[in-house]
Amino acid sequence: MEIWSAIVALSLGLGLSAACGFRVFIPPLAMGLGARAGLMELGESWAWVGDTWAIAVFTVATLLEIGAYYIPWLDNLLDTITTPSAIIAGILVTSASLDGMDPTLQWILAVVAGGGTAGTVQLGTVATRAVSTATTGGIANPVVSTAEAAACVVCTLLALLLPVIAALAVIGLLALAVSTIVRRRKAKVSVD
Repeated sequence: MEIWSAIVALSLGLGLSAACGFRVFIPPLAMGLGARAGLMELGESWAWVGDTWAIAVFTVATLLEIGAYYIPWLDNLLDTITTPSAIIAGILVTSASLDGMDPTLQWILAVVAGGGTAGTVQLGTVATRAVSTATTGGIANPVVSTAEAAACVVCTLLALLLPVIAALAVIGLLALAVSTIVRRRKAKVSVD
């Protein structure tokens, strides 16, 4: 894989893994649809993502995930399940975008960059939802859920259409997520 192709592929993977931090199933669904529309090429081992059955499963999972975040008590419960799922999804979408690269480098980048990005964004959403629940009793959580789903869609589309710009946006998003986490920890320490 030539250097520019590797940069674009990694940028695509980072954009999609950041989107996985917002919602787990929208990025794989978009990958399948993107492969069908010719926006991205899936390697032989990932071609199944573009199959009709996989797109149908991702569509149902996406609708269930989005809907569940609008149920007040379920949204916080989902965060416990979604955090490891987002990391795994981030690893998988990044690995799929790097298909054709040396397998060792592909999986190292997928785990570190993809899983790390998805996990960091997911922790930022968990922190945001915790603040929303604590300050509004959960009343504002549907607004937070809508913003997260919208951010996921924007991040996914940006990753598919303009992957390098998506990667730059992800770096900014990661900085925001890390600063949110650090602020919350500092606030907690000062209260204790």
